[in-house]
Amino acid sequence: MDQEKVIVIDFGGQYNQLVARRVRECNVYCEIYSYKTDLAQIKAMNPKGIILTGGPNSCYEDGAPTCTKELFELGVPVLGLCYGAQLMQHVLGGKVEKAPVREYGKTETFVDKSSALFSDVSEKTIVWMSHFDYISQVAPGFKIVAHTADCPVAAAECTEKNLYAIQFHPEVLHTQEGTKMLHNFVRGVCGCAGTWKMDAFVENTIKEIREKVGSGKVLLALSGGVDSSVAAGLLSRAIGKQLTCVFVDHGLLRKDEGDEVEKVFDGYFDSNFIRVNAGERFLSKLKGVTDPEQKRKIIGEEFIRVFEDEARKIGKVDFLVQGTIYPDVIESGLGDSAVIKSHHNVGGLPSVVDFKELIEPLRLLFKDEVRQMGTELGLPDYIVWRQPFPGPGLGIRVIGEVTEDKLEILREADAIFREEIKNAGLERDINQYFAVITDIRSVGVMGDGRTYDYTIALRGVTTTDFMT
Repeated sequence: MDQEKVIVIDFGGQYNQLVARRVRECNVYCEIYSYKTDLAQIKAMNPKGIILTGGPNSCYEDGAPTCTKELFELGVPVLGLCYGAQLMQHVLGGKVEKAPVREYGKTETFVDKSSALFSDVSEKTIVWMSHFDYISQVAPGFKIVAHTADCPVAAAECTEKNLYAIQFHPEVLHTQEGTKMLHNFVRGVCGCAGTWKMDAFVENTIKEIREKVGSGKVLLALSGGVDSSVAAGLLSRAIGKQLTCVFVDHGLLRKDEGDEVEKVFDGYFDSNFIRVNAGERFLSKLKGVTDPEQKRKIIGEEFIRVFEDEARKIGKVDFLVQGTIYPDVIESGLGDSAVIKSHHNVGGLPSVVDFKELIEPLRLLFKDEVRQMGTELGLPDYIVWRQPFPGPGLGIRVIGEVTEDKLEILREADAIFREEIKNAGLERDINQYFAVITDIRSVGVMGDGRTYDYTIALRGVTTTDFMT
């Protein structure tokens, strides 16, 4: 059976990954493509529905991202959000212009409950608006199904062609019934069955890996983070001893972390596990270096060197595994949303490792889905729910030069901070929290004496998608 899917077409808006995630929360598989993607390619994917995202431009200006009229004639339901809604109206003969009143933020909206988009939605609902332009006149064949005090067309539909336009952002949490609206579109209008579930995805992926690998040898660089641990779990479940995991312990991990990783991979999985303790090698390379970008580069480079040394001992392998996830793929550039940072997972592969092909079993998953997969595979919570941790580890949480004493202080401080968050029952509410050792020394008092020691900074953030 072919996997049913909905396609999100990216016009450069900041919430586009959220749109895809919300669709997947309706148990419908979804992928993001640039608006420059050829129409024939979109048609060939045979989508059950198409969603056009927001974007920062004005659709009537020269050079603004656009789409052809044919997109709306494929016989596939289309939902335009914000910029996507304006573009749909503009292309199909409606009118979009600068709004007399700019709407931004939570806005009370009145919806027509007879619309398929708004069944089960309250007549008066709060939505998130963010636009300078507005639809001043709907395209022929459309009727208005929602409005606000300042926005005459908050939503419009053409039911005979299954075209829907929403001026606000149903994908963000501030739109109170947004998930319901998207559910109404993908499950109701598009008629998706909602069969995309993690257990089935894991089974299928395991089957695909077995077919692809055959009797080949597979090598995986394990950092001990969530992504690489889940990738390792998935592969050892699929191919057992054909997999070798090389865990490079660069001495920049948190307290007891190396031992925890080793315990899981020795105890839970039937693969070959090699731990390389290379702490001293990394510290000597970092001596005297204070610039964070330079530290990242040195650590990344050295990580690959150590990995290569181990790979040479193993000899020829057929496949190399990477824990690339969907945001890495998107952040490294679909071609439109600004490239945010270069990811160590995308590109920059060790040249010495002699392998035929790359396997990236998680490249279609968002972070929360990777965690779901980890749980599905039976990985312990302390691995699945561990804090997101940068590749260079504590190396970039030590401000200034990295030394063994600073690392020691930081490991202890970080462990105490994490333990306190856990004791307060907040470890799932705060998405990322950690300690940083600064380069500032300050005077304190301990007992009767004065002390002169480093200042520790504590940081906690909440985010649902690790992007915003």
